[in-house]
Amino acid sequence: MKNSADGMTPTRIPQQAAVRMAVCLLLAAILLAAPAAAQTPSIPFPQVSIGLDKADDPERVAVVLEIFLLLTVLSIAPAILIMVTSFTRVVVVLSVLRQAMGTQQMPPNQVVIGLAIFMTVFIMQPVATEINIQAFQPYLERRMPLSEAIETAARPLRTFMSRQTREKDIALFVEISKTERPKNIEEVSTFILIPAFIISELKTAFQISFLLYIPFLIIDMIVASILLSMGMMMLPPVMISLPFKIILFVLADGWNLIVGSLVKSFG
Repeated sequence: MKNSADGMTPTRIPQQAAVRMAVCLLLAAILLAAPAAAQTPSIPFPQVSIGLDKADDPERVAVVLEIFLLLTVLSIAPAILIMVTSFTRVVVVLSVLRQAMGTQQMPPNQVVIGLAIFMTVFIMQPVATEINIQAFQPYLERRMPLSEAIETAARPLRTFMSRQTREKDIALFVEISKTERPKNIEEVSTFILIPAFIISELKTAFQISFLLYIPFLIIDMIVASILLSMGMMMLPPVMISLPFKIILFVLADGWNLIVGSLVKSFG
């Protein structure tokens, strides 16, 4: 046993020496790298601060407030697009059309919303042009203050909404708000005109949707009656009527008729 132990000692000594040498080299590398790391310049971080100082020029304060107002308007721009333009009528009609055809998610929501947005831009282009000429360009050229520019820009938009709004809906909100009955449309407050315009648009959109639903509903009823008479009660009628509704829509050039009718409905 002693001989075997003595025999194993020479093999262990080189291994221990190698381990010690590796540890020493690692410590030396760490000690050499420490001064270099200490000398490496640190990355400066930016400091952001918000303060209130005295302004020498009042126009600078007005510009800053106008920027904040513009950012606020941009944050609610989607709501403005939906509430005071033709977007509501167009998107409701297109959504109901997709349900009437029974195509589930075809066209996709992105296509429906995109088509509604571009149709809204096309329909509202005369109003936007008038606003740009009468209010936006004079404001950029400093020929008109901000308050007057907003009031001037609201006039073409109010004219568009008043043409599409029913008197019954305006009377409803005038009665709810308990305000004095206006003598003409110019005296109607904008806060009354906007909700009246929205419910008028919804009513018109559902009327158009009802007319669109009728031919597709007739096809579904005919197909269901044929399948029932043939005893094929387990076969869904929608599966059979879908190709006929699609081919009817294509042969009638449905997209042309619907888009043209929507645009013409705004006069």
